[in-house]
Amino acid sequence: MKSSARTVVAQDSSPAFAALKCCATLRGAWAVGLLCLLAAPAAAQPAPALRLTVEDAVTRGLATSHRIAETVARREAADAVVGERHAAALPQLAAQAGYMRTNHVTPFGTITPTGQFNVFWPDVPDNYRSRLDLQWPIYTGGRVDALERAARIEATASADEIATARADLKLEITRAYWALVTSGEAVRVVEEAVVRIDAHLRDVRNQLAAGLIPPNDVLSVEAQQSRQRMLAIQARVAREVAEAELARLVGASPGTPIEPSAPIEITRPMAQPFAALLEVARAQRPERAALEKRVAAARERATAAAAGRRPIVAIAGGVDYARPNPRIFPREEAWHSSWDAGVSINWPLFDGGRARSEMAEAAATTRAIEERLADVDASLAVEVRQRLAEVESSRAAVDAAADAVRSATEARRVLGDRFAAGVATSTDVLDAQVALLQAELDRTQAMANVRLADARLARALGQ
Repeated sequence: MKSSARTVVAQDSSPAFAALKCCATLRGAWAVGLLCLLAAPAAAQPAPALRLTVEDAVTRGLATSHRIAETVARREAADAVVGERHAAALPQLAAQAGYMRTNHVTPFGTITPTGQFNVFWPDVPDNYRSRLDLQWPIYTGGRVDALERAARIEATASADEIATARADLKLEITRAYWALVTSGEAVRVVEEAVVRIDAHLRDVRNQLAAGLIPPNDVLSVEAQQSRQRMLAIQARVAREVAEAELARLVGASPGTPIEPSAPIEITRPMAQPFAALLEVARAQRPERAALEKRVAAARERATAAAAGRRPIVAIAGGVDYARPNPRIFPREEAWHSSWDAGVSINWPLFDGGRARSEMAEAAATTRAIEERLADVDASLAVEVRQRLAEVESSRAAVDAAADAVRSATEARRVLGDRFAAGVATSTDVLDAQVALLQAELDRTQAMANVRLADARLARALGQ
């Protein structure tokens, strides 16, 4: 049986769509299978690599961090509390309405001289009431104002908490970035070592075939080759772990390959005295600024607690429109309006010790935050000195590691030439190979430690 040909219009110039256009006129199930085979390689293409510098990684991380978003939401909540405290000092206007059903009563009234019954209290079981109510605290002893000031200070302290979270996240991203760079360099170094040991193994096997060395030398080289291959596998796994961690911090999808583009080479920073750096840290650390503001907020709350012993003066008023209106006599089943206005004073003469307890709580909270601030000031100098020492020691370690690499490279070259000339053993070459590998790994780690030490110093200074 013949079937009519179907025409497929391609909307893309990719190879998969070109194949689809060619197969559009084919008949039978084999055409569908061919399309599936052609589309499978396109679907299996890996995601493009994400090239990042340290600055790019930090920018992406700060923009996509859930931790920062949570801190920002807390800041918005603190701003909302400021509005809540401020509204407590403003007039409050409310519209009220209600309905009440009562039981039937016997109408009450009097009989006039003309014999007419004049009702004073009729039977009105349906009661409707509406009111426009006004409440305005005009004097609270300073309690509302103190609470509003405390809320405003807390809101500014929340901004410092955002800066603290950003600084912590920046350090974490920097650490993950250089961990990825270090693991990548370790992979490169170990793979180069594997290439060198493979070449040395070929030379040893040639000398064994020529009868120049015993078989145990070949076995020793093979054992070293297996160990370096194991190190290469471990280095690749460490890089994958570091890549996954950095992808999480920068908001990339799981499995996205990341290629660091920042060089690992280091530069010499400008030397600054310790006293100047300590002053910078005290002025710029967001944690310290937040604690100072929280001390001020706690003092304002103590002022608000002390105001609980003072009287509160408020203005109250409203307009009623009800049927029947209880303020209108005689009572009748009709809508009537009325109004009222007054001033009230509430002076707590005895509250069971509540105000005293609130004052004690606020004072203790203030002392606790002050002690915490003093502890931060005491540890700040130690932290800055430690970070400076880490920077200096890590840079000195880089110089020592570079010298070790140069020496190990030359020793490896000399022993390789001596082994080729037959005046050195394979064990000597293996020892030189291991020393060169360790020196290169140490140099890579030392350079990454310098970057991390610089980042930790910047975090200690509040930068």
